[in-house]
Amino acid sequence: MLRQIAVVSGKGGTGKTTLASCFALLSPNKVVVDADVDAPDLHIILKPKVLEAYTFKGSKVAVIQDELCDRCGICRKLCRFDAIDESYRVDEFSCEGCALCYFACPQQAVVLEERESGSWFVADSRAGLMLHARLHPGEENSGKLITTLRNRAREIADELGVSLILIDGPPGIGCPVISSITGVTDVVVVTEPTVSGVHDMQRIVELAKHFGVRIYAVINRFDVSEECCVQIEDYCQREGIELLGRIPLSEEIPKLQSEGKAPVEVESFTGELIREIWEKLLEGGKNGRV
Repeated sequence: MLRQIAVVSGKGGTGKTTLASCFALLSPNKVVVDADVDAPDLHIILKPKVLEAYTFKGSKVAVIQDELCDRCGICRKLCRFDAIDESYRVDEFSCEGCALCYFACPQQAVVLEERESGSWFVADSRAGLMLHARLHPGEENSGKLITTLRNRAREIADELGVSLILIDGPPGIGCPVISSITGVTDVVVVTEPTVSGVHDMQRIVELAKHFGVRIYAVINRFDVSEECCVQIEDYCQREGIELLGRIPLSEEIPKLQSEGKAPVEVESFTGELIREIWEKLLEGGKNGRV
């Protein structure tokens, strides 16, 4: 049975990608997906070499056909983004592809053309096969791009007989996160003992519950605030969430990252803690705990 583990966080900066990169390096038989398509950074540690590159067309832009347009002005009047100028040319950077002008034009002079919104890749990384992407600045449909990555990851897993897909999800609880955790078997929530960390962890847990998946938690930099750490532990206990481990604040991690390394690649206290967390996570799946 294919197991899909998504590492997520309710907010940015909790150490989610650091943990995900360690998991990727510890698991021998898997496909890795960097689902943070707006601001990917898993490649910094895993250093993928692109094997296949694809164009992603996730949005459309209006184009006015001169030979059909009679300059009636309806499209300019209706466009709330002021994307159509006096010469009836559409500014592709202002156009949101809402299609209002397309439907309103009495001469049917407007067409909607797909535009390139980003790129996605199948790569060979230090942790094995990896799928990642980059959405162009200001482009939308990140959820659609993530779904594209995950669908291809499942195809590759089936082709190779791989039993694990490891997903480094985006932060927050929006559409990209929903696309990252839909259909997974496990969600690992990485949080930190701060006021915003506690609050945002609760939001992502409520979202994950909606999908009926196994939920685990990891507290990073647990020694920053004893009070908030206790709040997180109490919350996990009330909600039946297994706390896989606590990782202390360490100057060692950013130093290793500046060298392009993960904590599990060297002999270190932090690396051993993460190894233990990974083993607990694997054991939780074997037990089938929900």
